[in-house]
Amino acid sequence: MSAVVATATSTSTASTTTTTTVKKQPSISVTAVDSELGAPEQQADIVIIGAGIAGCALAVALGKQGRKVLLLEKSLKEPDRIVGELLQPGGVQALEQLGLSDCLEGIDAIEVDGYNVVLRGTQMKIPYPVDKQTGSAPQGRSFHHGRFIMKLREAAKATSNVTIVEATATSLIKSAFDVIGVQATVGDFPAHFFAPLTVVADGYASKFRKEYHPHTPVVKSKFWGLELIDVKLPMPNHGHVFIGDGPPILMYQIGEHETRALIDIPDNLPSASVQNGGVKGHMRNTVLPSLPKSIQPNFLAALDKGGLRSMPNSFLPSATNTTRGLIILGDASNMRHPLTGGGMTVAFSDVVVLRNLLSPEKVPTFADTPHIAKIMKDFHWQRKNTASVINILAQALYSVFSGDGPNLAVLQRGCFRYFELGMSAQPAGLLAGIIKQPSTLVRHFFSVAFLGIWVNIVETPFYLFPVALYRGVAVLYTACVVIMPYVFAELQR
Repeated sequence: MSAVVATATSTSTASTTTTTTVKKQPSISVTAVDSELGAPEQQADIVIIGAGIAGCALAVALGKQGRKVLLLEKSLKEPDRIVGELLQPGGVQALEQLGLSDCLEGIDAIEVDGYNVVLRGTQMKIPYPVDKQTGSAPQGRSFHHGRFIMKLREAAKATSNVTIVEATATSLIKSAFDVIGVQATVGDFPAHFFAPLTVVADGYASKFRKEYHPHTPVVKSKFWGLELIDVKLPMPNHGHVFIGDGPPILMYQIGEHETRALIDIPDNLPSASVQNGGVKGHMRNTVLPSLPKSIQPNFLAALDKGGLRSMPNSFLPSATNTTRGLIILGDASNMRHPLTGGGMTVAFSDVVVLRNLLSPEKVPTFADTPHIAKIMKDFHWQRKNTASVINILAQALYSVFSGDGPNLAVLQRGCFRYFELGMSAQPAGLLAGIIKQPSTLVRHFFSVAFLGIWVNIVETPFYLFPVALYRGVAVLYTACVVIMPYVFAELQR
């Protein structure tokens, strides 16, 4: 062990890049902390960077399998952030499979029964579909993100074989072929953690993604968050999407008294320009008048109080993990627009898939890096049963709900009319993360498009039929442009 630590220390102190290369050590299967820290050497099978949604869940899952896990987190204080506050029913089910459903208790979580879509003042209730076997509808949960994270960390801490270390990961340590550990700082001291398998789960702003992931996140807008106090939403226990002449507005209750409002503001939005008062000017002049009268006083009070915070709305397609000894997980690996609240559902579902693929029966030791590399190819495709639906749906819905212009307006009306005709059960199941068939999503999306085209033709005077026919072709083309790039992105390796 001491030889391993000495080798890492002598090479890493001169490195300023994100990867520290050391001489290959045979059969490394331990985690070591520098001797000058006075910390005992610890046996470990895996090092996980990031004690967030994915990192904590994976630590618990592997710890229960008897793996020795080191979980690194730069700050163990309760995080305070917007988004990551609504867990769809599919995510709740994955949490139950991981034995972590208790983490939803004692955090003032709110039951979520579905969505209320409000299109220019007209409401449409979209409940989660009833399970035919149980006769009851599944529920999601919404909550304060930080409280939920702390419950997950408590679960990780209480799991045998899991050790949590407050450490800032600075680089990955590589041999000639494999990632073999993590260079970090613990307090003011350097530390080196070695294991045959390292998981990067450090979130949307991952410092390691650039070197090990083939794609770069695309950000075209931000969600700006407000916390409304004691507001009465039109439909209790429902997420609300307000669609008007601008980008969508999302609201959902996260506590007994608190409701989160997320306002999407695309880059270079004229109404949010400096000349028009910036973000606050957009909210006061454009967003506020578009909201129901019952919500406006609470929204204005939250706006006057201040405390606006933003999060980038990113799209990052997934890719097969190809670096031996390394797995990239969670938002570090795959992101989609948070409009549909699917991020945590993808993360927990990914952990379920990964836990099963890495079970001791299938992988006796993580030191068998060639075998794990093959398993990661299976993971890439198996996870898509859930992830593809949520990724495509989030991006497509955002494009339809936020876009302006006559073609997208036809798609918006078609979507609303589709729900009015009672065709909401399967779309709601897709949104909930419990229907995991991308083909079903594509079928419903184009059904909406054709319905919108038909409604537009019917509502157009007969003498303008050629114009309506032309518009139909344009709408169909727009529908393809909206969804197909994301379908193709999910088909890539």
